Amino acid sequence: MLTFIGLGLYDERSITVEGREALADADRAVAEFYTSHLVGATVDDLSAYHDIDIEVRERAGVEQHPEDVLDAAEDGHVAFLTAGDTMISTTHVDLRLRAIERGIDTRVIHGVTAQTAASGLTGLQNYRFGKAVTLPFPYAHGAEGVPQSVLDSIERNREQGLHTLVYLDIKAERDEYMTADVAAGLFADDWDDVLGVAVARAGSPEPTVAADRLSALAERDFGDPLHLLVIPGDLHHVESDALAALGGAPADALAENET
Repeated sequence: MLTFIGLGLYDERSITVEGREALADADRAVAEFYTSHLVGATVDDLSAYHDIDIEVRERAGVEQHPEDVLDAAEDGHVAFLTAGDTMISTTHVDLRLRAIERGIDTRVIHGVTAQTAASGLTGLQNYRFGKAVTLPFPYAHGAEGVPQSVLDSIERNREQGLHTLVYLDIKAERDEYMTADVAAGLFADDWDDVLGVAVARAGSPEPTVAADRLSALAERDFGDPLHLLVIPGDLHHVESDALAALGGAPADALAENET
């Protein structure tokens, strides 16, 4: 058996009850934190809380050389752990398909995702989000500013009145996390007065939500990671009320997005 378990968003307690029970039943636990990261818990915290040794794999150990994990799952129960929801990354879908090809039973236990948290914390309606994008560090894509493909995707969403969830780049091996103010500043070069919503530490006891023009968000400090940024499309009046009450959005910025 190979069980994929999402750990949720913040710390060792963010896992579901079902996930915790499955992890307790496992003979071996393997985790990756290059797609996301639990900023409220270390690997030692996770191991102690769940009373199991957790082996952290680098990207190559999951994508290119997972044979030992699959071998172990043929003879026992292996838990594969990630932050958030375990199947958001196509890497893990590929690993599941490899297991199925070898006749290994698989199971998926979902965790809370950044996508659902962004909707829930901001008050923006989940079904009004369009295609999500990832904003890389400029050095990671070899150019200044925002990649044109990211701008084009957001523009297409805005033309349809849809919100855009912007995942911010993570370099976990370097302990480097893009922050919402940096992201807002990059976007402000193209859309200075556009409304944005910063979300920091979703899933923690004290998350932060701040809604304002991108140029204003670029001047603020949102504290420790992880951060997200949302570029709203057209706003229903309830969404406008939510951004004002939950994120402190100024009335003039909201008015430009209201339908």
